[in-house]
Amino acid sequence: MPSFHSGDVEIAYLDEGEGEPIVLVHGFASTKNVNWVYPTWVSELKKSGRRVIALDNRGHGDSGKLYDAEAYHIPTMAGDVAALMDHLDIERADVMGYSLGARMTAWLALRQPQRLRSAIFGGIGMALIEGGGPGENVAEALEASSLDEVTDPVGRTFRAFADQTRSDRRALAACLRGSRGLMTREEAAGIAVPALIAVGTTDEIAGSAQALGRIIPGAQVLDIPNRDHMRAVGDKVYKTGVLEFLSERP
Repeated sequence: MPSFHSGDVEIAYLDEGEGEPIVLVHGFASTKNVNWVYPTWVSELKKSGRRVIALDNRGHGDSGKLYDAEAYHIPTMAGDVAALMDHLDIERADVMGYSLGARMTAWLALRQPQRLRSAIFGGIGMALIEGGGPGENVAEALEASSLDEVTDPVGRTFRAFADQTRSDRRALAACLRGSRGLMTREEAAGIAVPALIAVGTTDEIAGSAQALGRIIPGAQVLDIPNRDHMRAVGDKVYKTGVLEFLSERP
């Protein structure tokens, strides 16, 4: 698996296929494989004639682990994505993020729009502005000595998932505490790249996709029927909608 250094942090990535590039940015406690390879995003995008790049975010997967929350602010993590594009000599790309990855994508769309042909926000709606999702209860669950000690139901879900994927739980807790920065309504309204917002209709973490779509100028909204935050990722409606959006965008 190739890797490069973004500052002092080693970032693992994949780079497959040929054609117009799309960069995939996974969510909190996930990896490029769990979010994009296993649900067949990489293979589907390659079939559609795309060059597909996906990274393990810092603190996740095969990338470097850090234990200071200050190392996980959204601008810093988004900077790893831009650094990967620089490393691969990619001037502009479509960028799709899911959940935390969508927050990173939104920051890039606002601050470095010249690098994005389009932005796809998966698993994020008004939570981009209003917050929500895993909090200190999850961080504490990740730091508990065993799953048996965790009583909070949301904390147990994330802890069990982290154990299943053999993640570095201390690094994840630091990431969770450091990446809570929100975007203001005015900042979201300043996103000017073509945008697609894709959220499951039973997602209780993402917040309203329609409400965010009314704030980001010209954004398209894709409802993923009967899918929650975890199960929307590999949904066929999501994939079809993204491929249609990419084929139609300027």
